[in-house]
Amino acid sequence: MKANGLSRWAVAVSATLVLGVEAMGQEPNAPAAMIQVETAQVKRTIVVSLEDRKLALVEDGQVKKVYTVAIGKPSTPSPVGTFTIHRRVKNPVYQHEGKVVQPGPGNPVGTRWMGLSIKGYGIHGTNEPKSIGKAASHGCIRMARKDLEEMYEMVHVGDTVELIGQRNEETAQLFGEQKPAMVEQPVVVASAYPVTTTSEVANETLAAAN
Repeated sequence: MKANGLSRWAVAVSATLVLGVEAMGQEPNAPAAMIQVETAQVKRTIVVSLEDRKLALVEDGQVKKVYTVAIGKPSTPSPVGTFTIHRRVKNPVYQHEGKVVQPGPGNPVGTRWMGLSIKGYGIHGTNEPKSIGKAASHGCIRMARKDLEEMYEMVHVGDTVELIGQRNEETAQLFGEQKPAMVEQPVVVASAYPVTTTSEVANETLAAAN
C-alpha cells in the first residue's frame, strides 16, 4: 500500500512538472502570436504625388516617412491609379530588350525592386542618383539608395500603392504647399493600363541574385 501511495505521489508530481514545462514553453510564444496578429492588422499605404515628386509611407492613417523620388519623364510618364506591391526583390538582375545587368553600382534599378500590380512598373533604386526629384524615369518611381533600402524593410507584398497625378486634398495634407517651380511644370501621366509599356523592367523579367 505504501508503494502504491508513493507511486501515485510520483505520478502527480510528474504531471505537475509536465504541465509546468508546457506552460513555460507557451508563454514566450504568446507575445509573438499577438505581434503577428497586430502586424497583419496594420493598414499600410504608399502614396506618391507625381506633382510633388514625393512619396509618403502611411500606416493606419499616420505618416511614417516621406521621401523625395524621381517620376516618369514626359515621353515615358508614370501611370496613375491604385495598385499593390506585387513582389519584392533584393539585389535584382536588370533585363530589358536583351540587355542584362547584374547587381552592382551600374544596375539601373539599384539594390531593391518593389514591383507593382500594374505589369512592368515598380519602385526601385537608380544608378543616376542626381535624377532624384526630377521627371527622369521610364515610368517607374526611383528612390535614393538609403531611402529605398529603408522603406523596403517596412513594406510588404499586398500593401496599397497610390500614384496620384494631380495634387488634391490628400497630397496637400501629406506633403504641404507645392513649390513654385513645380507649379510651372505640369505632370504628364500614363494610362493605368497602357497598351504597351516602356518601363524600366520590361515584362518585369527580374530575377533575385544570391
